[in-house]
Amino acid sequence: MGKSNRKSEGQYVPLPYSQLKSPAWRSLSGAAIKVWLELHTRYHGGNNGRLTLSYAEAAKNLGMGKATVHRAYNELVESGFLALEKEGDWYGRLAHEWRLTTKPMQQVRGRVAATNDWQNFR
Repeated sequence: MGKSNRKSEGQYVPLPYSQLKSPAWRSLSGAAIKVWLELHTRYHGGNNGRLTLSYAEAAKNLGMGKATVHRAYNELVESGFLALEKEGDWYGRLAHEWRLTTKPMQQVRGRVAATNDWQNFR
């Protein structure tokens, strides 16, 4: 068997059908999905719970207004795809730190499984 060419494809975000067909996913706006995918580009396996993407940076990178980005974050939290781990500090110029509920978290004593809070959305 030959070697896989997967390395040339780069990283990717798996989107299981159970997630795509869920009421939680289908309730999301396009802006919320764009923010969720942008946060995934910052995930590297050991930083879940410390993901940052400021409203200003998201607005600039994704071509949205800051109010739209704010609504998108709220949608993601309410639908269970995102959890706020640490509030940012406007005056200290620190963005919020987020956790993707679809990914595991690295803890001092090992990994904690993904919580998949979106499965409880009603």
